Amino acid sequence: MLGKCLSAEWMKLRRSRIWPVLWTLPAVSVLIGTFNFSVNQGVLKHEWYSLWSQAGLFYGQFFLPVLIAILCAHLCRLEHLNKNWRLLMTAPVSAAGLFWAKWIVAGTLLAFVQMLFAVLYVLAGKWAGLSSGLPPELAGWLIRGWIAALSVAALQLALSVRIRSFAAPVGIGLCAVFAGLGLYVARLGMFFPHSLLTIGMGVLSRTALSGSDLALFAAMNASYVLGFAAVAVRLVRQSGESA
Repeated sequence: MLGKCLSAEWMKLRRSRIWPVLWTLPAVSVLIGTFNFSVNQGVLKHEWYSLWSQAGLFYGQFFLPVLIAILCAHLCRLEHLNKNWRLLMTAPVSAAGLFWAKWIVAGTLLAFVQMLFAVLYVLAGKWAGLSSGLPPELAGWLIRGWIAALSVAALQLALSVRIRSFAAPVGIGLCAVFAGLGLYVARLGMFFPHSLLTIGMGVLSRTALSGSDLALFAAMNASYVLGFAAVAVRLVRQSGESA
């Protein structure tokens, strides 16, 4: 059943307009970050770390959360048209299968986006003339950022299932970016999905996470995914009844 839902989601994306967004936002992040790094190399003297603090900041703190919101709204767009939620719920598929298929597709695309950003980051560093080795933390930043992105995706999917408008969940996601930044500054970042992106990708602090912090990071992300999934599945059922 989940396999059929996944196949349907991938078919919907074949000629989708979401692909340019997946390419453009990481590229814009790297371009802005590289420009800032290039004009401030007198101050930013830590080479790859400084470049990450610039490109990673724009990407992980702003562009990636917005990209997730757009992607999740897009994944639910067709279901909101012509009462398709009700039609889907009459098919031999479950509400849980519909949600998890969308979440898995979102997670797969976000893994692609993370890898694309990593490639662009390395290319930008080479273009800027950085000759030292890549930061050993790079793989951890990317993996933890992807894990946190899965939590944000679960939240955004729940919002997009509930709200028919395409723009409203994206707007809420943008507001959550600033809320997450505030909670991070208040040292409460572990307790908000968007703040976990900031922590996971190390865009505001290069301090390594301790073992207990990593355990809490993993536990909070798992809790958010499962909690938002439970809410979203219930909302899918309600949408099928009221559509």
